[in-house]
Amino acid sequence: MGDESLRKTPLYAEHVKCGGKMVPFAGWILPVQYGTGVIAEHMAVRTKCGLFDVSHMGEIFLKGKDALKNLNHLLTNEYTNLKDGQARYSPMCNEEGGVVDDLIVYKIRDELYFIVVNAANKDKDFSWMKAHAVGDAELEDASDRFAQLALQGPKAAEILARIAAPEDIPDKYYTCRFDRFIQDIPCHISRTGYTGEDGVEIYVAPEYAPKLWNLLLETGKEDGLIPCGLGARDTLRMEAAMPLYG
Repeated sequence: MGDESLRKTPLYAEHVKCGGKMVPFAGWILPVQYGTGVIAEHMAVRTKCGLFDVSHMGEIFLKGKDALKNLNHLLTNEYTNLKDGQARYSPMCNEEGGVVDDLIVYKIRDELYFIVVNAANKDKDFSWMKAHAVGDAELEDASDRFAQLALQGPKAAEILARIAAPEDIPDKYYTCRFDRFIQDIPCHISRTGYTGEDGVEIYVAPEYAPKLWNLLLETGKEDGLIPCGLGARDTLRMEAAMPLYG
């Protein structure tokens, strides 16, 4: 696969500026590490804070009066008691019990859900969901409308509190505040992550991603916040015993 066939996230130029070592991953070109190296990035997340570009992930909206019925039909977890603003993880299995993918579902409100899937499987997942949808439900692949940044580590909440209002920051793990702001940047802020540390994942329109990236790095500089790549993402999630599909 030549570089010309790889997709770039809206933060590609920022990674290059930060000295990111760019590599192919799941059809994208992403930083595997920066000049600091994987161990330093790993330890920054464990002791201070790290910032990841996870814009390659896929986002899907599920809406309609049978949306909940579809979640419980498609996924192995149970979603009936999911409250507005809550998130829940689940594998999505085929008829033989093999895994199609693992994903996270957020409830925005009744009859409207936001589903986040793995980058390499986004098209496969969307096709699978559409092929197995039942009743009155509509699926929309909204991946091109979102960039995603993950601010992870024990200092994450403190850094975010300097640039976002307290009511815009979710206080419980696996909850999300939709349609909020970080300074003047509209976004969704989720208390989730793939590192085993406290932190947030922020969903933002692609055109705002570079501004948000630089704002976070500048705000967290005194706390030791550094950009982190795929290498540390993998060592952190493995140490935290978080599965990776495939």
